[in-house]
Amino acid sequence: MKELKCPNCGSVFTVDEADYASILNQVKNAEFDAEVSRRIAELHAQHQAEQAAAEAKAATAYQMELSKKEQAMVRKEAEMQTMKNQMSSEINRLKGELSAIRQQGEDARKIAVLEAKQLSQDEIQRKNAEITELKASILVTESKAANDLSAQKEQYETKLKAAQEQVAYYKDLKTRMSTKMVGETLEQHCSIQYNQMLRPVLPQAYFEKDNDITGGTKGDFIFRDFDDEGQEYISIMFEMKNEVESTVVRHKNEDFFAKLDKDRKAKSCEYAVLVSLLEPDNELYNSGIVSVPSNQYEKMYVIRPQSFLPLISLLIQTSKKNLELKKELAIARSQSLDVTNFEEQLNDFKQKFGNNYRLASERFAKAIEEIDKSIEHLQKIKDALLGSDRNLRLANDKAEALTIKKLTRNNPTMKAKFEEARLLKSDE
Repeated sequence: MKELKCPNCGSVFTVDEADYASILNQVKNAEFDAEVSRRIAELHAQHQAEQAAAEAKAATAYQMELSKKEQAMVRKEAEMQTMKNQMSSEINRLKGELSAIRQQGEDARKIAVLEAKQLSQDEIQRKNAEITELKASILVTESKAANDLSAQKEQYETKLKAAQEQVAYYKDLKTRMSTKMVGETLEQHCSIQYNQMLRPVLPQAYFEKDNDITGGTKGDFIFRDFDDEGQEYISIMFEMKNEVESTVVRHKNEDFFAKLDKDRKAKSCEYAVLVSLLEPDNELYNSGIVSVPSNQYEKMYVIRPQSFLPLISLLIQTSKKNLELKKELAIARSQSLDVTNFEEQLNDFKQKFGNNYRLASERFAKAIEEIDKSIEHLQKIKDALLGSDRNLRLANDKAEALTIKKLTRNNPTMKAKFEEARLLKSDE
């Protein structure tokens, strides 16, 4: 028996071992639920802080990168403008020279004509070739400058687009690939996170792809861990889901609950976890670890990828505490069984002892009754003996009081006989 004291009234009362174990179990369950709630709140706050920090960092990096790109674009535009101005000046200069050359050629031709055609036809062709080459050079320079400007603009736009896509990737963990490849990328992300962070500290744990198609379906990953005695104390069925922006049909997380629960039961797993990027604007799933109501599906959770490792750690701690409580409950039940066996043996002894006592008591009562009867009979004999003794004593007293004188009183004959006998005796 255990003594308990009420914290309010101070009264002390006793309870048996079974009630004490039940009260202890209720207290531990309450503490466990409080601890789980506290840990979930801490993880949620940590997740919110980390997410806010990551978004702020990404936004700052994006703004810095965008500012750099804009500054580089301004510099390039200034350089292009300077180059255009230089090219315009060069073109104007070349046009002036060309005009001068043309004018000189015209003058030369006039002079040649005037001076009796002193220049030969070959010299005139050479000059024309130089003029043509100079025009071609001007056209090539203008085209090259325009192409350089266009190429630099395209390069800037390409880098800016790549930066925007990179920010979007880190913010939503999405890629511009097919739906199948998106799922595999999310699976690879979770697998890499587990191998880097948890596998070194959980050497006995099992975390592998589910390749066993039972009932026509299978999950993505199965996690199991074991205690030092090789007993499995936790098992989780994982399903990873994502979809790209171009997908026509928009899925919801609840569309996959039934299949996930079926896979969990088929593989004998205790927990079911959906790692999902679906419904990105749903604040319920963005707030942290979401527990599916137990009246719908038992021990099922929906998380974002950033909660993958924290949820595994939380469920491991929870399962280890449950395992300790189960062991303590088994010990308490064993002790309770020992008490029950003792009580049964004691009751059996009491029953047999009671039967024996009853029989002995009945026989004892009968013996007492017989003794009482014997005593009563002996008392009658005693009374009879006492009465006889009294009569004998009276008779003896009477016998002692009897004399010849009394016997012969009023009997002359007997008196004469006794006198005669006494005389005879004296003569002898």
